[in-house]
Amino acid sequence: MELNWQILDNHDPEKIQRFVQDLNSSPILAKILLNRGIEDIESARKFFKPQLDHLHDPYQMAGMSDAVARIEAALAQKQKILVYGDYDVDGTTATAMLLRFFKNLDHPADFYVPDRLLEGYGISEKGIRYAKENGYQLIISVDCGITAIKEIELARALEIDVIVCDHHQPGDQLPPAVAVLNPKRSDCRYPFKELAGVGVTFKLIQALHSHFKLDETILLKLLELVAVGSAADIVPLVDENRIFVKFGLQNLCATENLGLRALLEVTGIQNVEIGTGQVVFIIAPRINAVGRLGDAGRAVHLLTTDSEQQAKNIAAILESENRLRRNIDEETFAEVVEIIEKNFDLQNDKVLVLDKEGWHPGVIGIVASRVVEKYYRPTIMIATEDGRGKGSARSITGFNIYEALKQCGEHMLGFGGHKYAAGLSIESDNIPAFRESLNKMAREHLTDEMLVPKLMIDCEVHFNELIGDFLKLLNRMAPFGPQNMRPVFLSTDLQIVGTPTVVGKNHLKFKVRQDGIVMDAIGFDLGDLSYRIAPGERGVQMVYVIEENEWEGRKTLQLRVKDLR
Repeated sequence: MELNWQILDNHDPEKIQRFVQDLNSSPILAKILLNRGIEDIESARKFFKPQLDHLHDPYQMAGMSDAVARIEAALAQKQKILVYGDYDVDGTTATAMLLRFFKNLDHPADFYVPDRLLEGYGISEKGIRYAKENGYQLIISVDCGITAIKEIELARALEIDVIVCDHHQPGDQLPPAVAVLNPKRSDCRYPFKELAGVGVTFKLIQALHSHFKLDETILLKLLELVAVGSAADIVPLVDENRIFVKFGLQNLCATENLGLRALLEVTGIQNVEIGTGQVVFIIAPRINAVGRLGDAGRAVHLLTTDSEQQAKNIAAILESENRLRRNIDEETFAEVVEIIEKNFDLQNDKVLVLDKEGWHPGVIGIVASRVVEKYYRPTIMIATEDGRGKGSARSITGFNIYEALKQCGEHMLGFGGHKYAAGLSIESDNIPAFRESLNKMAREHLTDEMLVPKLMIDCEVHFNELIGDFLKLLNRMAPFGPQNMRPVFLSTDLQIVGTPTVVGKNHLKFKVRQDGIVMDAIGFDLGDLSYRIAPGERGVQMVYVIEENEWEGRKTLQLRVKDLR
């Protein structure tokens, strides 16, 4: 797929020069900061040196005082508390974190995670009745609950109070809970709106910590879970999320959490520096796997256990389940590609709505993401069974899938989610009308230009600017993620050195020279572009990020290629 290269290097030269002087930095760094919306020296200093005291006052969040008061009453009256969590990484880390916090207060709580296949996403009637039957008087939902109006009405009728901690988009009406903590509430003046569910839960813990005047080490030890949940949920890594992830990942290598330690060991990354990449591609899929294919409660047990042997046993199960999940992913993705190639017209089908009996509901979200990556179309995959379908939606830049689903609401049983990812339930008979309605809307809003993926480039550089401490300086910008991606560079007038080779699973490996400086380059899954770079080829343009490659104890710069011409 051809990419639309867009260079962001269009800033006022005076601004760049001011940054260079005030920060004693290179023009390249100044441009990168400006590209991330950092336009003054104070913001730059906070960016490079985030501090825990930069976190916002949790009581600025609407409903926080009510939530703290209700929990204080529950603790005083020794009421049974049930933490009701979602089954993904964000939900399970939030659940585990709250359980650990209550344990530190000598008031152990229990948890409930709905069965993904039988109950679906969010608070269920079954979960509410479970709470009643087992004598729970307070439910705290984490990473779910913002649209559970009927279920929370049922809880009230059964004399169970509910506190909602969520970050998903609220509907037109808030649930009738004792307190609803969600920075996306229209009446919430909290200064940062993009917390993950685990982040909202941490703000509740932060408020309780302040209220009860607890030891600070309790909070610090929970940051590892906040970091894993936030990075896994792909929230913007700015403001508080940046602080959470930076400090949490710093702690992760020496974690005292037996479950996290066992997970690092089973994946072989216990002795390496952990970044967001390791969380997203190694840790998160394993925590997610048990919820996708079975009981997500095992992930909560892993993250809360005090038994080293139990931690190792559960980590081994997660590893095994993840291998099984990958096999199902591959089979489903191959099937989906065949369906699209045979039955869809990518000129007219702006949104790909695919459905089939027998698809595993636990993997359709992952496969939908891979379809978006391959075809760059908003994609909804629906697994049907007994006349009903459960769907996962993924979108592209510029197309708000949550708002699109909202406008097609009459075709669905229910839906919820974000701008770029959502879930839904639907009667099988309604899928054709839903597909047509969604595509009609997309044809009105999605232009041909929007359907060409953009490759955003920070600036053009020459190889002689990359030597020295340049990588060390770039690494100070970590953690990388949405709204603070690893800087992307363009270099032109390059020459290929030697013969490029395709290695592994279609990875393009070669050497490239500019102004006498030779660099190693690798393009993962870019083997199909090998025809563009013959041995000795001159005039090559290449877009890449800079990384460090370690081989046999020796570290060298490596350019990870994103595209080349």
